[in-house]
Amino acid sequence: MIEIIKSIILGIVEGITEWLPISSTGHLILVDEFLKLKQSEDFKKMFDVVIQLGAIMAVVVIFWHKLWPFGKKDNHAPLSDKGFGAYIKKDIFQMWFKVLAACIPAAVVGLLLDDWIDEHFYNPWTVAIALIVFGVAFIIVENWNKDRSPKITEISQLTYKAAFIIGMFQLLAAVFPGTSRSGATIVGALIIGISRTVAAEFTFYLAVPVMFGASLLKLAKFGLDFSGTELAVLAAGMITAFLVSLFVIKFLMRYIKKHDFKVFGWYRIVLGALVILYFAIK
Repeated sequence: MIEIIKSIILGIVEGITEWLPISSTGHLILVDEFLKLKQSEDFKKMFDVVIQLGAIMAVVVIFWHKLWPFGKKDNHAPLSDKGFGAYIKKDIFQMWFKVLAACIPAAVVGLLLDDWIDEHFYNPWTVAIALIVFGVAFIIVENWNKDRSPKITEISQLTYKAAFIIGMFQLLAAVFPGTSRSGATIVGALIIGISRTVAAEFTFYLAVPVMFGASLLKLAKFGLDFSGTELAVLAAGMITAFLVSLFVIKFLMRYIKKHDFKVFGWYRIVLGALVILYFAIK
């Protein structure tokens, strides 16, 4: 029961930090210093990634009408006027092709270097440095963007080139825990002239195939031979992350319509400094 309570707390942390640009993986690594699951190291490495599937399902639920590419209702860009093509939403398929283009860099590096990255970069010092560096980046980019009007204000305006550039920024998060996948992609999107709303929304969509792929990779390496306790711990964390994410995603989309991301930049800098102080003293 204690392990399930710990998993629920970790699920709350995941549900909040997966979508706010403050690094979910970084926070989970840090929380583990104070709230350790009494499970094997292999299980914990898998848990830290697969728990994010719960958060991803919240995106699917909230944005289902923008993600599912089939149906005649609200089909603003049918493939054809009649027949089967009338049920295909061409604009949503195009959006998914752009998402896939953005996934290529992280997918290639993840498949080739997953174990090496875990061994060399999954530690508190990397997390702290990444928190601070991207915290500073948020502040600099937001100040630079202050008097600039975004070039892209709709998902449909995204080009394949813009999507691939966002994917290159996502690659930083795939390599360095603490960077924040959403934080890296949003910074990249803002730099190339994409509005905050579109940057956040595309980041949500991008998370779906990325985290499904990462989770499948971790599950394949761990195997499907779960004990009853392991299965309960993983399920509790995923369900909690899903429920919390429903609220956090909606909050963030409302927040960025009137505010910038600088507050998250300052939070990252302060947290990164505290992490360095803690592990220097420890």
